Amino acid sequence: MTKTASRIVTVVIVGLILFFALLIGLNLYWGMRRAQGIVSPASAPARAVSAQGAGVQGGGAPPQGGAMMGQGGGFPGAGAPAIGNQTARDSTAVRITEVMPGTIENSVVINGDVLAASQVSIFPATAGKLTQLRYRVGDWVNRGQTLASVDPARPGEEYTESPVLSTIAGTVLSVPVSLGDTVSASTVLYVIGDLSNLVVETFVPERYSNVARRGLGGLVTLEALPGETFAATVQEVSPVLDAASRTLRIRLRFNQRDTRIRAGMFATVSLVTNARQDVPVIPRDALINTYGSWVVFVVDESNIARRRTITLGLESETFVEVESGIELGDRVVSVGQNFLSDGDPVRIVD
Repeated sequence: MTKTASRIVTVVIVGLILFFALLIGLNLYWGMRRAQGIVSPASAPARAVSAQGAGVQGGGAPPQGGAMMGQGGGFPGAGAPAIGNQTARDSTAVRITEVMPGTIENSVVINGDVLAASQVSIFPATAGKLTQLRYRVGDWVNRGQTLASVDPARPGEEYTESPVLSTIAGTVLSVPVSLGDTVSASTVLYVIGDLSNLVVETFVPERYSNVARRGLGGLVTLEALPGETFAATVQEVSPVLDAASRTLRIRLRFNQRDTRIRAGMFATVSLVTNARQDVPVIPRDALINTYGSWVVFVVDESNIARRRTITLGLESETFVEVESGIELGDRVVSVGQNFLSDGDPVRIVD
């Protein structure tokens, strides 16, 4: 390719770039003008014509004194509002939610473990050699039943074997020893629990410790049973906080027994820390945060969006309480509000 041809190609490319840049600039300019309610010169004469069909014909003077009258008797584009200025602009499709009274709750989510409500460790009365283990893990035992025997005899001595008795009725959860082991009075032989009465043990952070009380309701979800929620009630609250973790130990009892729930399962507990009833609530999705203030758009009777600054109360994962700024029955935009400005016309869709 010759130098002349290269220069021609370069000039053409530069020209195309400048042409498209000009088009984009004009688009942005008239877009901003339309957003401010100012129409382009090309569309002004078309809207200035009166509803009766009167207008300028063949370049002559307009009828009735030479003025094309708007609804307010002024000249469009010359200080008076243009006819149909709002309707000429495209309406924004939105979805709305009516402000209704409802109940909203604050909650704290913490992890815990499912345990047997009554769970004890069984120790021998004397030290010696373990000569008998009568039960295995999963067996049911009654209170006072003999679980094992310990021979306290030493070489050259002879003693009667000492029985080990169960202090509660329940299921054998673990047997941490083996037959023939030498045990002491501090050795755990059996762990027995009442599996018919399960609880969830969890630890509440210090800042929520004043909320934890007996009778407080909660919801429990289990890794082993995804998608299901189990109601529970706080039945035990520790009187002191753990100094190391700064947490308060509590236990919740399931409101209904479910045979699928087993001791040792991992649980997630949601505790209600505060609740209010019959207050105005709206979806969280309707909120817009503007420079630290919460804003929503309310649709009036003429389907015009009106910007409102609101004050929030309690918040949940999906809803918020509104203390001021809107009233019951107001239609709040829940979808499409991010594309609105105050005074924009809207089109409500299902």
